[in-house]
Amino acid sequence: MEKSILSDENYYSKEADWHFMSVSQYKDFMRCPAAALAKIKGEWEPDNDKKPLLVGNYVHSYFESDQAHEAFKTDHKDKLFSSRKPFGLLKDFQIAEQMIERLKKESAFNQLYQGEKEVIVTGELFGIEWKGKIDCLNIEDGYFVDIKTTKDIHERKYDDYWGPKANFIERYGYALQMAVYRELLEQQYNKQFVPFIAAVSKQKPSDVGLITLDESKMQSELSRLEENIDHIHRVKMGQEEPTQCGQCDYCRGHKRITGFINMNDL
Repeated sequence: MEKSILSDENYYSKEADWHFMSVSQYKDFMRCPAAALAKIKGEWEPDNDKKPLLVGNYVHSYFESDQAHEAFKTDHKDKLFSSRKPFGLLKDFQIAEQMIERLKKESAFNQLYQGEKEVIVTGELFGIEWKGKIDCLNIEDGYFVDIKTTKDIHERKYDDYWGPKANFIERYGYALQMAVYRELLEQQYNKQFVPFIAAVSKQKPSDVGLITLDESKMQSELSRLEENIDHIHRVKMGQEEPTQCGQCDYCRGHKRITGFINMNDL
């Protein structure tokens, strides 16, 4: 696949996933190489709750364009609307409507969220072709914005890499995502870009915020990426065997008893 033919129609295709690395694919491999490879091959699909992703996409599509939002609602109407009278939006998407209204009221967000929407960007990082899709890109002013929906903007939890009090940006790899996007943009446009996150919570009422990224944490994520990416690429290309994490849905479904486990190893 050539970069020139990467489009909205094929961005999420298996062909594109084989040719390009993405942040979401990299995170899949970091969680469980065996599951990530089976997913790309089309041999396995995670059976997780799609509703949080749909809620996020519902909000994103609204700020992309009226046409995109209506198309999203049409394509997913069986997931968004009740099948019983009065056929209204389900509760999760009523909250999504509230999130949209909350962002719309913020003049600071409206002033910042100006530029091209859903921009595909490609480039090379550490010898591998990457792809990304940016919510809002302002080329003239040199910045980009991604909308992030989350349970609670201020919630802190344990993360294996960041420790016991990691915020949602650290836990979900958004610092890495924004660092990768910035690198790809600077390659493509030969100028520097500043990343911003527009966050909105799924609480009622929703919390909102415009968030800047910590440079040292973005660089830390890129350094960790550089350490891991060669091995991940070799696994993806079939040059090395994928390991199993032993705990995810894929591994539980493919597990075979080969011996005894001491209780202290559980």
